[in-house]
Amino acid sequence: MLSVGVTKAFKVFGVETNVRLSLSLSSVNAEILNCLCLPADLDMKQVDLEMEENLERHRTAGFCHSKALVLRRGSPFRVSLPMNDCPFNSRTDTLRIKVMLGRLYVTMPVTLSKNISSSRWVAFMDPESLDVSNPSVFICAPASASVGCYTFKVLGFAQKKVKLRALGQFILLCNPWCHADSVYIPFEDQREEYVQNDSSLLFMGTASNVVSRPWSMDLFEPDVLEACLNLLNISPQHQRNKRADYLHRNNPVYISRVVSAMINCEDDRGVLKGNWSGDFSGGVHASKWTGSGDILRTWAQSGYRPVKYGQCWVFAAVMCTVMRVLGIPCRVVTNFNSAHDTNGNLVIEEFYSETGKKLKSTKDSIWNFHVWVECWMTRRDLGGDMDGWQALDPTPQHRSRGVFCCGPAPVKAIKERRVDLFYDIPFVYAEVNADVHTCVVSQGRVLSRSVDTERVGPLICTKAVGYPRLHNITPEYKNSKSPYSTLSSNSSCRSESSTLRRGTGKLVAILTLDKTPVAGAVIHITLKVINRQPVAKMLKVHINAQIKEYNNSPADTFWENQSVVHLGPLEVKVLKQQILPDQYEDAVGDDLVNLAAVLEDMATHERLLAFEEFNVATPELIIQVEDEDNLVLHQEQIANVTFTNPFSHPVSGVLSVSGASLLQGHSHFRMFALRPGGSGKQRIAFVPSMTGTKMLQALLTLSNKSTVRGFKMISIRPL
Repeated sequence: MLSVGVTKAFKVFGVETNVRLSLSLSSVNAEILNCLCLPADLDMKQVDLEMEENLERHRTAGFCHSKALVLRRGSPFRVSLPMNDCPFNSRTDTLRIKVMLGRLYVTMPVTLSKNISSSRWVAFMDPESLDVSNPSVFICAPASASVGCYTFKVLGFAQKKVKLRALGQFILLCNPWCHADSVYIPFEDQREEYVQNDSSLLFMGTASNVVSRPWSMDLFEPDVLEACLNLLNISPQHQRNKRADYLHRNNPVYISRVVSAMINCEDDRGVLKGNWSGDFSGGVHASKWTGSGDILRTWAQSGYRPVKYGQCWVFAAVMCTVMRVLGIPCRVVTNFNSAHDTNGNLVIEEFYSETGKKLKSTKDSIWNFHVWVECWMTRRDLGGDMDGWQALDPTPQHRSRGVFCCGPAPVKAIKERRVDLFYDIPFVYAEVNADVHTCVVSQGRVLSRSVDTERVGPLICTKAVGYPRLHNITPEYKNSKSPYSTLSSNSSCRSESSTLRRGTGKLVAILTLDKTPVAGAVIHITLKVINRQPVAKMLKVHINAQIKEYNNSPADTFWENQSVVHLGPLEVKVLKQQILPDQYEDAVGDDLVNLAAVLEDMATHERLLAFEEFNVATPELIIQVEDEDNLVLHQEQIANVTFTNPFSHPVSGVLSVSGASLLQGHSHFRMFALRPGGSGKQRIAFVPSMTGTKMLQALLTLSNKSTVRGFKMISIRPL
């Protein structure tokens, strides 16, 4: 006997029912059959979706450019029915609504009761609109309904004959404002930051010299919403079994794993192709991206071919956009000195030559920074004590159940080392807690070894709620107190008290920078050597500086110094060195520097290693907005972008200016050669299309391939 999927549809939309999984046609109510078998001569009419009212009610006004009505589950929305030719009569007429997601559906009668259920679909009429030509009906999805694009049919009956057949469509998202939704987050400022904010800051550099990079989330830009929904539809899970995929889309745990895998393209038709080779021909260098919109649109318009290229912060920022669009609270997180433990032993090994050159001798590595995301959700699969922030990582460096994705791993479980729970907790735990074993080697022989238990994960941070600054979340991941607990985004070098001291007790070496390295300035280095023995020592000192990408072992040596030092009994000696701008400017660019010193006792041939990794702070572009206190919607405004050349040689480049809801696309300007110390200014006109706080950002790509950035947060008010 033929069966229909009514009850399975009830499961999709979160309805609690004890009905068997399959119903035969003979047992289905006759009124439901009327919904499925309609007179062929009855015209289909369009429902009035009351777009403006519903977008405002559901806090989705930013998606007003979408052709479909965008709603959040767990809250009712109002539609008006086109019954001009046959007014509704509450005494004789009835209404029934069929809601469809793919081939799954649920039907419901329209009642006069306003009782809203968090566990089932309901529809009710506004009593004040009865017996009129355009009655209003409220439809409410359960708080556990699946995310996706729905269609619905409204059927009107008079004396069991169909008198109305109307059609509508809507997009349903998660609802962090709804207490019954598993993504509910309790504070309004957090909902505004983690769901509605269409700009953010990403943090890079080193823990002792944090660099903030502006990023446009582009949540409400044209075609971004559609690209995020299509990401779900072209996932392997959906292609293999559409019905099962729709069933599971009610669960943010499932959605987040699908998105984590789909942001990279290693196992599917994902959004981004990663590239850490240094050769970015055939694509865009990861550092040139300024927002998610360009990436998602390029991906969709190419027929879902991966966009080239991404690195960790790009993967994370694009995932943050997708999750916020889908209604799941999300923030971008940076872990400094992030361990990549390939064999799961919680130990990272590093090797140096006897002249201080760092060697690539292991698959394990420590990234100066690594960027992932956290999403807020209830973890019903783990019990009640693992709710809250969950770590997810779309960068393709770890296979989870055979697929390049990571998480959601409860941050609480990472802190408590609950490796028995889902998902990928051991991998993330190692990223923030692994020990580092450092060796000096020569001809395959280990000359010295040291162990550092605090180097990995000293600072874990995200953007502060409501403010363009760093928020330290290290205590949420680790029990030990971070030495960077008071760091802000413009912090300088670590204090000597937090500097790692290298030595065995007999001899101690402390390698520090006198101040934060700034482009165009001399880098001042101090090596303090302490002899704790009552005998004199003669030392060979090798100091070596190498270019280092944030995620890789250092490459070429661009500066080095060798000397012999006599150290008297119990003497402390301070050695000063400096690297001049013309020695590092062309070599370093946007990369980091690995600085290492190896001290050799000429009598015993014992070696001692001290090292420091640092970034050279680039100047910022200065953005000033004319008449900043009177920025009004739909009126042209003027901003000026200024750059002062700090380098020791002339520079030229291309300036790109963008801003979601401020500019359409990017505006490009050629900047001609500026002498050292010279300044250039570019005038920018923009017209705001949305109210609220918006980000205007600028990127200057210089002829030596390095980049200079700047941003300005501006407030747009209504007319």
